[in-house]
Amino acid sequence: MAQTTFSVRMDENLKRQFDALCADFGMNATTAFNIFARAVVRERRIPFAIQASDNVSGDIFNAETIAALEEGEEMLRNPVKYKRYATFRDAMNEVLNDA
Repeated sequence: MAQTTFSVRMDENLKRQFDALCADFGMNATTAFNIFARAVVRERRIPFAIQASDNVSGDIFNAETIAALEEGEEMLRNPVKYKRYATFRDAMNEVLNDA
């Protein structure tokens, strides 16, 4: 059977993780992709579910984190409205002394 080359671009860290996992399975990335391709052709579908996250920001950020990021963006847009501190320690000292 004639062979051909299939080139894939991916994140360097993802490739390292993928290569390590394939090695744990006793194969290399080429073998893993061949198994995937054979399953797709045999089943005539992607052999696992592909779906978008319900969370537009992805699964990384929860509502509290998104609110904090939005607050930080607001502070950057309106620097006069918000008090600035030279260090985090200065800000914490003021918060703790006001409590």
